[in-house]
Amino acid sequence: MMKIISIKNLSPIKASLHNRFIIIASIFALITAPLLGVFTTANAAQITGRSVTLSSSAPSATGVTYTLSTAALPTTTAVKSMQIQFCTTASGSCTTPAGFSSSSSTLASQPTGLGATTGWTVNAATAGSLRIVNASNATTSSGAVSVSWNGVANPSATNTTFYGIITTYSDSAWTTAIDSGTVALSTATQIQVALTVGEALTFCAGTSITGQNCGTISGSTVSLGNASTTATASGTSVLAASTNASNGYSITVNGTTLTSGSNTITALAGGATSSVGTKQFGINLVGNTTPAVGSAVSGSGTGAAATNYGTANTFRFGSGETVATVGAPTNANTYTVSYIANIDGVTPPGAYTSNLTYVATANY
Repeated sequence: MMKIISIKNLSPIKASLHNRFIIIASIFALITAPLLGVFTTANAAQITGRSVTLSSSAPSATGVTYTLSTAALPTTTAVKSMQIQFCTTASGSCTTPAGFSSSSSTLASQPTGLGATTGWTVNAATAGSLRIVNASNATTSSGAVSVSWNGVANPSATNTTFYGIITTYSDSAWTTAIDSGTVALSTATQIQVALTVGEALTFCAGTSITGQNCGTISGSTVSLGNASTTATASGTSVLAASTNASNGYSITVNGTTLTSGSNTITALAGGATSSVGTKQFGINLVGNTTPAVGSAVSGSGTGAAATNYGTANTFRFGSGETVATVGAPTNANTYTVSYIANIDGVTPPGAYTSNLTYVATANY
């Protein structure tokens, strides 16, 4: 039972203090009553494992895909609508970043983890938010969530952070919040990497090479040995070539037949097989059996011996003629040039030489 104390029984000082206590207590009760109501209001749960990935961070880029990924949602209420609101700050009043627009957004595919696997549509009426809705969804969300929107326009400011406030709702009008979370995103200056590829022709000639590496080329003299009326003298040199020219390259041979003073060995101007005991000088760029000299074109390129110089056991020589060619850009090839010489019984003695120059021309 509460005991009522009459103010009349108190001294004036005690009565005054008592009245003040009652007034203060009443004011405190009036103040704390609404505050207690505020602190007991339930807040939306925090979405964890959240991220928003952009297919392009270029400022003002259009047609960008925004993909939302989260861990399992913290609450199990069926989600009927969801949005990501984009703002220049992470808290306070929301200002949409300049240039950002979702007005052309579409769903890349049906969301996963939100319950229903079909029936989700985009609402693009709010240009500053990416929204989806499925008013009939009654399935509880479970597992990781993934939602992708196509057709988004990025903010126009470069190297600038902006924020996406993610919220799920239990109604289809983006009103009753369930879970929420904020992510930070940023535009970025696109870096242009420039490389100039100049017109290129790599070509070398010698008597020895490793693979197609012109850095290993060496030698400049092909010794055919001692001529004989009973055997064909032979030897080889090598060429290597590559180009990025749109129409490939051509290689010509330039010079004279074997010559000693005023005496010469007859050049096979029309092409012929080797004939022992007959004055002959000729070349080709393939492997041969009569005599056994030369080898096939090697390397990953598409170059080939020219028609007049590409038949086994047939030799030819004409100054200025094309000995190898390709009609498109090509990686390197190595050509083995085979030389043959025959003499007859009346060929004058002497040191016979031929100075040959091979010229490669890129065809653009």
